[in-house]
Amino acid sequence: MNKIPPIDLGQQYKLIAQEIGVAVEQVLASGYYIGGSEVARFEEAFGEYIGVSDCISCNSGTDALFLALRALDIGPGDEVIVPVFTFIATAEVVSSVGATPVFVDIDENTFNLDVNKLESAITSKTKAIIPVHLFGQSVNMTRVMETARTHQLSVIEDCAQATGATWNGEKIGRIGDIGCFSFFPTKNLGACGDGGAITTDNTAIAAKIRMIKDHGQSSKYNSEVVGVNSRLDALQAAILNVKLRYLDQWNEQRSRIAQRYHQFLGAVPGLIVPTEATPGQSVWNQYTVRVLQRATDLIFDRNVVRAQLAERGITTMVYYPVPLHLQPVYEDLGYQPGQFPVAEQLSQEVLSLPMFPELSTEQQDSVIYAIKDFLSQ
Repeated sequence: MNKIPPIDLGQQYKLIAQEIGVAVEQVLASGYYIGGSEVARFEEAFGEYIGVSDCISCNSGTDALFLALRALDIGPGDEVIVPVFTFIATAEVVSSVGATPVFVDIDENTFNLDVNKLESAITSKTKAIIPVHLFGQSVNMTRVMETARTHQLSVIEDCAQATGATWNGEKIGRIGDIGCFSFFPTKNLGACGDGGAITTDNTAIAAKIRMIKDHGQSSKYNSEVVGVNSRLDALQAAILNVKLRYLDQWNEQRSRIAQRYHQFLGAVPGLIVPTEATPGQSVWNQYTVRVLQRATDLIFDRNVVRAQLAERGITTMVYYPVPLHLQPVYEDLGYQPGQFPVAEQLSQEVLSLPMFPELSTEQQDSVIYAIKDFLSQ
C-alpha cells in the first residue's frame, strides 16, 4: 500500500535539489552565515513580491507577530482582537507583550474571522486587530480595514498560511499596517527550518522593527530599547531565494488540486467542502473539509473518517481541535464553553486532506475514492 502523506517536502526538494545545492554551497563558501547579501537579496525580492517598500526578515512567523506588536507599542492594559480559531501563536504573542487577546468567533464557510462580530469586540482598550488568513484564504480585508479606520486601530495581518493569496487583487501582507509571514517548512513558501518576515509601507515602523530585532540597537553597541535576537540566517535566505521563484507556480498547482477536490467531493453526503470567498484568491495551504456530526449515525464523525482513511494509508490532519478560549493557558480570561459556538462546532468537524503542489492525480483520486466509498455507504 502506497502511503499518502499530508505534505511531501521530499518531492519538492527533488525538483529543485540542484539549485538548492548551488545556493547553499555558495553561502558556505562565502563564510558569511549571518546576514549578508543573501538575506538582503531575499528581503528585497520578497518585499517586491508582496508589493511593499519594506521587508524585514526574522527568525519565525511568531517572532514577526511579536515584533509587529512591539513596534506599535502595544503592551500592558491594551487589548488586541484575535480570531478564536487559529494556531496558539497568534494569541500568545499578544500575551507575551503584556496585552490581552480578545477572541472573536469565525465564519463557518471560510474558517476566518467573522467580520460581522468585530464591532462588538472593540472597547476603549482595543489597540489592534490581527486577522488570520487561515488555510491560505484571505479574510475580508475590506471590512476589516473599514472597521479599523473607523476606530483608529492598527491592523497586523497574520499571513503565515497564505503567502501569495490576494484580496480584491492585492497581495495579503500589504493591505493592513503590517504583514507577518512564516517560512516554516510546511508553508507555501517554506524554508528548511524556521524563518519569518514582516512587510510594511510604513518606513518608521520598519526602522523600529529592525532595531528591536537586533537587540534594540540603532547602531552597533548602541541599544536604545530592550530588543531581542531574531534573525533569518543566510542559509535559509538562500533556500528561500530559490523557492520564491517557484511560489506562484506551486500556488497554481495547489489551486488545481483544490478545484478537483471541489468537483469530486462537493456532493458527498455529510461532507462540506471549503468555500473560496470573493474577491479573494486562496493559495490553499490546507484543503479543509467539514465532516458533519450526526448523533444517530456514527459514520458521520470526523475521527471515524480519519481512522478509516489512515487504514488506507492516507494521513489527514486536524487544524485545530481546541479553540483558543478553551486552551488551559487562557482559563484566566474567563471565557466559557459555548461562548464561540461556530469555532467550537468546527473544531469537532474539520479535517485537512493531503494538499501539496506535487500531489499526483492518482494520489488525489485515492483520497477522493476512499472518502466517497466510506461516506456514501
